[in-house]
Parts: sequence; C-alpha cells; structure tokens
Amino acid sequence: MQTTTFAELGLSAKVQAAVEAAGYTSPTPIQVQAIPVAVSGRDVLGIAQTGTGKTAGFVLPMLARLETGRARARMPRSLILAPTRELAAQVAQSFEKYGINHKLTVALLIGGVSFDDQLRKLDRGVDVLIATPGRMLDHFQRGKLLLTGVEILVIDEADRMLDMGFIPDIERICKLLPPRRQTLFFSATMPPEITRLVNTFLKDPVRIEVARPATAAGTITQLFRYCASTEDWEKREMLRQLIRSEQVKNAIIFCNRKRDVAILLKSLQKHGFNAGALHGDMDQMSRMATLDAFREGRITLLAASDVAARGLDIPDVSHVFNFDVPWQSDDYVHRIGRTGRAGKEGRALTLVTPEDFKQLKDIEKMLGEPVAWIGEAPSAEDIESGAKRRRGRGRRGPSAQHAGGREGRGGGRAGRNGARLRPERRGADMAANGAPPDQPRTAGFEAVEPGPQRERPEPREGKPGRSDHQQRAKGRQRREPRHEQQASHPAHAEPRRPQPHKQPDRKREPRDGDRAPAPVGLGDHVPAFLRKAVRTGK
Repeated sequence: MQTTTFAELGLSAKVQAAVEAAGYTSPTPIQVQAIPVAVSGRDVLGIAQTGTGKTAGFVLPMLARLETGRARARMPRSLILAPTRELAAQVAQSFEKYGINHKLTVALLIGGVSFDDQLRKLDRGVDVLIATPGRMLDHFQRGKLLLTGVEILVIDEADRMLDMGFIPDIERICKLLPPRRQTLFFSATMPPEITRLVNTFLKDPVRIEVARPATAAGTITQLFRYCASTEDWEKREMLRQLIRSEQVKNAIIFCNRKRDVAILLKSLQKHGFNAGALHGDMDQMSRMATLDAFREGRITLLAASDVAARGLDIPDVSHVFNFDVPWQSDDYVHRIGRTGRAGKEGRALTLVTPEDFKQLKDIEKMLGEPVAWIGEAPSAEDIESGAKRRRGRGRRGPSAQHAGGREGRGGGRAGRNGARLRPERRGADMAANGAPPDQPRTAGFEAVEPGPQRERPEPREGKPGRSDHQQRAKGRQRREPRHEQQASHPAHAEPRRPQPHKQPDRKREPRDGDRAPAPVGLGDHVPAFLRKAVRTGK
C-alpha cells in the first residue's frame, strides 16, 4: 500500500516528532520504500539519483534502531562511509537535525580536522561514526578504533567511491566488520564493480529502485548552447550572457579542471558578479566557509570542480551551468542534480564546443532523447569537423612548442627551465646575462631536455669562484688515494683546505722522532733554542 505520511513508515515517536519539527510532511519515493525495510533490520540496496532524499532514507531508520543500547569507548555502534568530506559533513548535519530528541553521540572522521579532537570523541564512545574511508583506516591502523561493535553499516554514493578509487578500502573495511550486521548500500548507478561488491558483502538485500539508473530528475529543464569557438575567453563571454539572460537566484558553475575554476572565478569577479570557488585543492576550513556563504546567500555564483558535483545538499539552487561538458555522462547527471531537488523546479544549461560532440553523444544516449538547444544548433558539418579536431585546450600558439611540451598558460621562459633555445635566442640571452654570445655558459642554456637544475653555490667571500673544470678536478681528487693526489698535484697548485667533517690538527708535544739531531760536540749540553721541535717533512 502506498503510504503518504511518515507515521505509516514504522518510525518511533521521537523520530516522527523531529521530522515534523523540521517541516517535512510527505516522504519521497525512496523514503517510502527504504525506511520500512531498514527499520525491520534487513539489508537494503538503494538505486536512486541524487536529490531524492536518500540521506533521510537511512538516517531516520538508524535513529529508530539506535534508541536502545549504549556506546563503548572506541567501539562505534554504527558506521557511515561517504566519499567526500562535504558529503560526510552533510550526513552529520542530518543527524543533528533529525536527532534532536535523542541523546546519541555522533563523531565525524574526515581529513583537514585535528586527530586529537577526533580521538577525544572516540574515547568517550560514539553511537554513529561518519567517516571518509582514508581517515577511518588511519585511526584503525593507529589502534584508536575498534570495529567489532558495528551493528549498522551504510555505504553512501558507492559509484562515487568507485570513481575515486576507494573500492579496495571499502572491501578492507567490510572484512573488518562483524558478519552479523545490517548493511544499507546506496548508489546512483550499478557498474559491474559495484555489483560485485553488493554480491560479496550484502545478504539477501531488498533492491529499491525509484528511477532508471543514471537519469536526471524530471523537474530539471535541460538546455544546451553551442559555442563555435574553442577559445576559453569566448566561452566565458557566452557564459556571462547566459547568466544575465536567466533569472538566476543562485547557481553552481562546473568546470572539468581545477585551474579553470580559478580562472573563471577571477573573470566573474572582474565583471561584477558575486562569486566564490570550490575545488579539491582548498583546505577544509575554506571549503566549509565557502559552502556556508553560498547556502546563506552571501555568494550568488559558485564556480566548482566535480568535487562539489555529488552529495552536496543545497536545497534552493535555481541554476546549474556546465562551463565544460563533463567527460562522463554519469558526472553530468550528478552535476545537474544540484538543482531541482525535492520536487522543486530547476534549470541546467551546458556550453558545447566542437570538441565536445563525443561526450554530448554519450549524454544523449544516457538520456534517451536528443538534447534541446538554445539558439542555433550545430550543423552536421560542424559535428563532422569537430570529431576530427584535436583537443587544443591549453595550447597557446607557437610559444608552447618552445616550452619543452609544457602548456603555454602560465609557462615561463624555456631556457631558464633547461629546454633548448634557438641559436639566436641563446646568444641574445647570454649577452643579456653578462656573457658574450660566442662564449657558452656552463649552466642554464645547454641542457637538451627540460628538467630540474641544481643550483650553483655562491663562491666564498674573498675567494674567486671556481670553474666547472676545477670543480670536476676537485671531485676526482676526492676519489683518488692520497698518495696519487700528491703525485698528481703540480708544485704551484693551491694547497687543499681541510674538509669540513675533519677535525683540525691540535697542538701536541713533540715526539722523539720529530726532534732535530743534536749538534756534534755539544753532548747533552744543548741550548734550549736548539731543542725546539721541528717537522721532519718539507
């Protein structure tokens, strides 16, 4: 029977009161099917796209099941694994919101946070442990965490775990847990590796699928705009036109590369837009501060990489712009899923260049229908020519060819990094650095392949610097035996200075072998000045 209220899902009175206080009256389809099964203690395999309310689909039954019992030190009662710090933090916020009537202890183990603070919580005992796989294994290997008391395991965004390479960590964690446990497994797609994981670690799960895998929500209007140029500055200009033409309350703008996020942020701010950035190179404090500013409306536009594409629960995002077409069609679904959440209307607009037709074809295949275009659609000739064109992002004309294969953007002068310069450039650069063109310098310009150059030490004060030939001779002398070095030294050579690691000679009393022979005829009556010790060698 189709239920329409949370009271019919088998939740406890405390949980129902918390849901009503949060302002929710009707459960979503994934909640309707998953909550009664999870409350009964059976394993759940949930297949649903992002934004369908699956977080509450496992948080609410976990609260109901954990009402009885007591946590012990370093032995959590339940474990939730999330692929990113942001998603783990959002799950913790859900427990705070729905667990206001409970006295459950929640601990968050993610990177960018002090180990000591996390250890103090674990020592007191936690009912719910929310963690990313890497940080959780760090605590386990340090002996600060025991997993033998876990009663409920939740794996959220399993396909994202696969993309980030966490599947071996997930397998190791599952083997450390007690076999008699409940497992709640959620994923938007079911690739073969995820299917193998489910068959290995879930026991007779109830499969719950509320939508076709890897499909976008029906509340999202998807539009595409063709940009005939592949130049980034023209794409940024077209993006600004789209933003001004739409009634944007707030929007997330996705790029494929972290460096493009920084460039796009500067461009938006330069043209008067209230924008922020979110990407994987930011520290945890900066990432959380940016997200809070975006949620509170202090930032209107958020330029982001795919680190923000999955799991972020920002309820009122009106628009999503794809500055770059994502390389995988699954990533497209997760990107546009930031808007149109919980039944609200949303709009997703994507810029398409001639280099993106292959990815666009994969998106059309996944959606099962042709895409809708804003303005003029690309012609068949455009699509055919775009398939033959090499991807040129990052090349900036002939200068990139003289940079040793490096990208022209942000690249310095090739000669300084060890790449070969043209003969005329080499002479000009040497003259500019104080050396005549016909006299080759020994450092900086003759390396054929680019690579790190060892910095030449400065000559000691008051002493002339040595040439490369003298340095090599010095190295050979250090390797040769002492008697061979003495034989090979010319008479006019500079005497060797003692090595830094050798102790300087100390004054000692003269030995018998060091004394000069007494003058003949004086016997033992030798004056004191003739008894002065002298060295036998010259």
